[in-house]
Amino acid sequence: MKWTKVTVETTTEATDMLSYLLGEYGVEGIEIEDKIPLSERDRKAMFIDILPELPPDDGVAYISCYIEDDMDTKQLCRYIGEQLKEMSVYMEVGSGRISIGETEDKDWMNNWKEFFHPFRLEGNIVIQPTWTEEAEVLPDDVVIRIDPGTAFGTGSHETTKLCIAGLKKYISKDGSTEVLDVGCGSGILSVVAMKLGAKRVYGIDIDELAVTASRENLELNEIPEACVSLAQGDVIGDAEFARSLAGMGQYDIVVANILADVIIPLSAVIRPFMKEHAVFVASGIIDTKEDAVKEALFEQGFEILDISHMGEWVCVVAGNPDTIGKHNV
Repeated sequence: MKWTKVTVETTTEATDMLSYLLGEYGVEGIEIEDKIPLSERDRKAMFIDILPELPPDDGVAYISCYIEDDMDTKQLCRYIGEQLKEMSVYMEVGSGRISIGETEDKDWMNNWKEFFHPFRLEGNIVIQPTWTEEAEVLPDDVVIRIDPGTAFGTGSHETTKLCIAGLKKYISKDGSTEVLDVGCGSGILSVVAMKLGAKRVYGIDIDELAVTASRENLELNEIPEACVSLAQGDVIGDAEFARSLAGMGQYDIVVANILADVIIPLSAVIRPFMKEHAVFVASGIIDTKEDAVKEALFEQGFEILDISHMGEWVCVVAGNPDTIGKHNV
C-alpha cells in the first residue's frame, strides 16, 4: 500500500496551531522538522547523550502527514491553505508552500533486521539473531539468541560489547555471582550473564516493553524462571521501589548500559545494592563524558578498577579499592 505525503512549509511559531487544526480535520499523525535544538530538560527526559549538530534556527518548520486513499488530498490542501490564511492575521505562517509526495507502506519496525547477521564476541560468545541464518558454532561456544523487539540491545553496539567483556571478566567461575541489570533493554546482558555462569539475574527497566522483551529473550535462551527476576521501575527516582524489589547488599555485579547522564545519578544510589566486593560495570558513556562519570563515581567513594574504550564509547568498572582479585576465582 502507498501513502500520500503532504508537507507544509511554515514557521516554528505556527506548528502547534497547524498541528491542532490538522488533528481536527482528521489527520491522525504528523511529523515536524525544524532546527530548534532540544532543551536540557527534554534531552534528559529522552535519555539522549549525543545531540545532532543543527544549522542555526531560521524559524522555518515543515509539517508532514501521511494520508490514505479515502482522504481527499485536494480538499485537505485547500483546508490547509484556508487555515494558514486565517492564522496569518495573528502570527507568522511562512511561505505556506504545500508539496505532495508518495511513500510505500513499509514495515519500518522490522526493516532494520535485514542488516544484522550472527557475529562473534569475546572469542566464544556467538550472538544469534532469531531471524537470520544459523551461525556456525564450536563446541565451547556460548550462543545467545536474541530478538530485541522495540527494546535496545542486539549485541552489535560498542557499548553492549564493552559490557559483555566486563561480565565475562568479573563473573565468578564458581557459579555464585548474582547480577543486577539496570536498564535491561532487550535482556541481552541478563542472558549473557546467565550463560556465562551467573547464579541469578535481576533485570530492571523503566520501559514496560523492555521488560517484556527481556522476559521473551530469557525464555528464548531457556534460562530457568527461578534464576531470573524482572521488574518495571525507576531505581534512581523511586527509592521505595528500589528497596522493595531489587534487594539491598545482594549483588556481586551491577551492570548498566545506559547513558552518561543516567550513569551519573545512578552512581549515587546504586552502592547499597552491592556486596562489599561487588563491581559496577557502567557503559553507554560517550568519551566526552568519561571524566564526568569518573568524577561522579569518585564522589560516591568508588575506586575505578578498569576502563576500556571501543570507538568513541567507554566502559568504566568501579568498586571498592580491595575488589581486585575477588572475582573470577
